Amino acid sequence: METRTRALEFNVVIEKDEDGYYVASVPALRGCHTQAKSLDVLMKRIREAIELCLEVESPVVNEFIGVQRVVVAA
Repeated sequence: METRTRALEFNVVIEKDEDGYYVASVPALRGCHTQAKSLDVLMKRIREAIELCLEVESPVVNEFIGVQRVVVAA
């Protein structure tokens, strides 16, 4: 009997912090995030993080709409 693996697709939010690290998070998986100095390493690490998160939780179904920048007085 052949076992098929279905592919799951996730939106990943990537930011750059004040120390120059790229930080990735997955809104559909609470607590799923990682960081790295390069985007190549970051993408490898976030795939690994997603796989680990999927072992303990189910993704939240959400629809990605976009990103907006909001300016407020500080």
